[in-house]
Amino acid sequence: MMTPKEIVLRAIEFRNPARVPVTYCNRDFECSDTLVTGYAPAPGFEPSQAGMTEWGYVWHSLDTTMGQPQVHPLVDDRRIADYCPPDPYAPGRLAALPAFIAANRGKFLRFGLGITGFNTATFLRGFDQFLIDLYTDRALAERVLDFVFDFENGLIEQAVTVEIDAVSFGDDWGTQRGLMIAPALWREVFRPRYAAQFERAHRAGKKVWFHTCGNVWAIIGDLIDIGVDVLELLQPDVFGVERLAAEFGGKVCFCCSVDHQRRAVSGTRDEIFAYARLLNDTLGAYNGGFIGYVEDYASLGMSEQNYQWIREAFHGLSRAPMGE
Repeated sequence: MMTPKEIVLRAIEFRNPARVPVTYCNRDFECSDTLVTGYAPAPGFEPSQAGMTEWGYVWHSLDTTMGQPQVHPLVDDRRIADYCPPDPYAPGRLAALPAFIAANRGKFLRFGLGITGFNTATFLRGFDQFLIDLYTDRALAERVLDFVFDFENGLIEQAVTVEIDAVSFGDDWGTQRGLMIAPALWREVFRPRYAAQFERAHRAGKKVWFHTCGNVWAIIGDLIDIGVDVLELLQPDVFGVERLAAEFGGKVCFCCSVDHQRRAVSGTRDEIFAYARLLNDTLGAYNGGFIGYVEDYASLGMSEQNYQWIREAFHGLSRAPMGE
């Protein structure tokens, strides 16, 4: 019998997995074919207020969601010259990795960088100001980006030396209608940085798993070209599932949820099951190429019943009992 790791790899590589792999985000991890771990804070880091990160931005939430950064440490240009970003090589960053690997052999293991790249840069500088910088002061914008990408590259360099299977990135790029910046600007500034990161992972034999929300149609081809192996899209309806399959099916493995903006929250059982089948029958029609995604999104109004229907729908495709 194939292990979960083997099933995920076969889906990614279009090699006829025995069933549809399923990944879980925030509960029921015993049912997940993939597991993700991250890095630890530097020893001695003591936040000066609740929600403060090592970068100096502060998370603020009014509900059960992660919220958004309320403090931007580099909003003042004068602070950039003396800013000291976190050290990716701080002792203990990856100290928990060996135990995580030993406890979960047989599953597809990912090292997660958390929220990455562009998103982190906007947290440091402020969203509006960072977008302005990209157009009016490219050198300043790229200096802030270098803080972020240099940190991530240091973590990748260490993580790929151990028995993980993929490096995971999380960088939301889309609004409901399109990319947040001009695609040409994205290709000038961000594509080369991502390409270098992905090459680091691939050189060590690891897969690249890239999450991005919103309508990122304009750069899907670019992400595939520079080496994304798994593209995690949780709002398939903004593209159209059939359109995604027609343009990019067989070129990248898609990890998709029952669309979080619509059917996952308000769909009936029949609608949820039909949508899961649609995802697999289109995106997964290439001897693989599809991974189901399950997340409890009660914060968006998802009921427990809908969450359980989504689980049943994907595991029904998998032809394997939940928890096996």
